Amino acid sequence: MLDLDRRRFLFVTGKGGVGKSTVCAALATALATDGKRVLVATTSAKERISELLGTAPLDAQIRELLPNLYGVALQAQVALREYGQLKLKSRILVDALFDNRYVQGFFAGAPGLKEWALLGKAWYHSIEEVSGRPRFDVVLFDAPATGHGLDMLRVPKVIVELAPPGVLRADAERAWTMFRDARQSGVVVVTLPEELPVNETEELSRSLAEELRLPVAALVVNCMRTELFDPSSRALLTPLARDLPLAPEPGSEALAAGIRRAVREQIQTNCRDRLRVLGHAELELPLLPGGASASDTVRLLAQRFAASWRAA
Repeated sequence: MLDLDRRRFLFVTGKGGVGKSTVCAALATALATDGKRVLVATTSAKERISELLGTAPLDAQIRELLPNLYGVALQAQVALREYGQLKLKSRILVDALFDNRYVQGFFAGAPGLKEWALLGKAWYHSIEEVSGRPRFDVVLFDAPATGHGLDMLRVPKVIVELAPPGVLRADAERAWTMFRDARQSGVVVVTLPEELPVNETEELSRSLAEELRLPVAALVVNCMRTELFDPSSRALLTPLARDLPLAPEPGSEALAAGIRRAVREQIQTNCRDRLRVLGHAELELPLLPGGASASDTVRLLAQRFAASWRAA
């Protein structure tokens, strides 16, 4: 069973095309329906969260999308300026600093600064308080795909290890401490029961465990097909795929379709076995007819998430 309803910050990533944003939208919907104040932060220029939730497109300002559910499209320059305002406490000084073309050039060329601006802003909202109370109960970071997502997670670690003492390092240390605390934070890894996504998921899991030592809060296996064949039937049908013609002869279409389905199911079973070896808490989401491209199908997936922690 999952305990995603107990974390304050969740970093959602996975191979491109596995339904990461869909999972993020469904998880956010489940948490908000349970009464938590949820912020979804995304960095994609072509964000899909608003489309999936059936709302207006996200922008750089936090706004309520649905009851208890808020969204924001993070932009590095906006985040840096807001960070400056937070620390310098002077709008005039911030404008003078950030409008300087030399400073802008430095910000544009500083390695990792853009990534930290985006990740740091999302993290800040997980600890932000209003009138002495948390502004949000949980922040979901709809992060970039695996490679860029890992690079983003490395940035606070590098700052902690290499930056001189100061405001930047102090905030990075606080964020890094939170990210490594499985009671407060975790990475939600999204994958498909297919060869390439599973390969990438295995590499991501190793990097998180061995290099970064960050907790995996959940492994979400998306688009699981309902099994039509039992193992013995698949064992009989899958060898026939080697001799299957591209265009089946008339009258043999049903057999050809059954063979292809058995092959897909066997691949799914093999991938599921490989993923279970990783030892993460798992949730399987079904393959939906027509895909999860609308708010009604997202709500169906949200029910799966809610059931996972209500049963815990």
